[in-house]
Amino acid sequence: MVIGEKLDLAKGRPTGFDYMRLLLAFSVLWLHTARVTYGDDLFLWETPLRPFIKSVLPMFFALSGFLVAGSLARSKTLISFLGNRFIRIYPALAVEVMLAAFILGAIYTEYDLSNYFTDAQFFAYLLNVTGHIHFNLPGVFLNNPDAAMVNGQLWTVPFELECYVAIAVFFLLGVVKRRAIALVATTALIVGFGLARYWKHESNWASMPTTASGNLLIGAFLVGVTIYLYRDKILWDVRIFIAAVAVILWAYWFSPFGDFVAIPAIGYVTVFLGLTSPRKLGVLQGADYSYGVFLYGYPIQQAFVALGPWAHNWWLNGIVCSMIVTCFAAFSWHFIERPALGMRKQVTWLENLYLQRGSRRELAGVVLK
Repeated sequence: MVIGEKLDLAKGRPTGFDYMRLLLAFSVLWLHTARVTYGDDLFLWETPLRPFIKSVLPMFFALSGFLVAGSLARSKTLISFLGNRFIRIYPALAVEVMLAAFILGAIYTEYDLSNYFTDAQFFAYLLNVTGHIHFNLPGVFLNNPDAAMVNGQLWTVPFELECYVAIAVFFLLGVVKRRAIALVATTALIVGFGLARYWKHESNWASMPTTASGNLLIGAFLVGVTIYLYRDKILWDVRIFIAAVAVILWAYWFSPFGDFVAIPAIGYVTVFLGLTSPRKLGVLQGADYSYGVFLYGYPIQQAFVALGPWAHNWWLNGIVCSMIVTCFAAFSWHFIERPALGMRKQVTWLENLYLQRGSRRELAGVVLK
């Protein structure tokens, strides 16, 4: 069975991706427990769990690439594609940034509120809503182990935006009909990034002691896109899955350039698992809390740690913050994200208006001829 057939059997909505999004989002939260409670997480990356830890973010991006490619294939123009991406990402991000700046920061700042709200750092933080990421608020979390950091998880946002720029360029180049563009571009990016690192770092070119760099995350995204475009050719086969897992383990345990080798295998493992269709739990029916978990995880973890030395415990942070973050993620989904998705009708209207005007111009040209 090829991947496309497996996708069709699930009517284009396999539940495996829903569970994966949530699992990966909480994995990020639990990985952050080391940094927020100890101020350093480097020791994690040297444990036997290294392949699994290093795979989390690339899997997130590969998953996104596969699903977004499906949205791209269904879009008639960039208006619908980019419009739907905007309403999925921007409203929830903007609300989280505002809540962190105006409420969380105001509660935890060591500054007088008049100084807090007039500080240049406060206004710079608000630029997060545009994708220009700033991690600090004036006087907030200064005594935490991960001092002054409010929203460390947002470092990936600029790279996510670059992913959308890249796939928009693919759309303009006609990648849906000429899928070889994606295959060549993805391979060239990963190889080119490796060569660029070698030129810059020479003998240390392959050393990425923690997570994959932002450029490789874009590579993982494009791997997901490419797998979707070749879904009628790539087999959904447990033997390939096992081989891909073996490649990932070898790459991260034994290879000094594992980040570069593992990305394509991570893409296949991600899609294979995503195309499974376990029964969806009732509480998750019609809901996707993963984005909310991603947005609110780090600030809530930092707020918990700031309560005192007794809160500087990684497993306590993980348990308590997982429960609190779930509540915020549910709030984000039900009151911000899902209502925002209702704007798809307006996006479709704009696209149809654009297409109608284009048809009228073409008709006018025929008449003039």
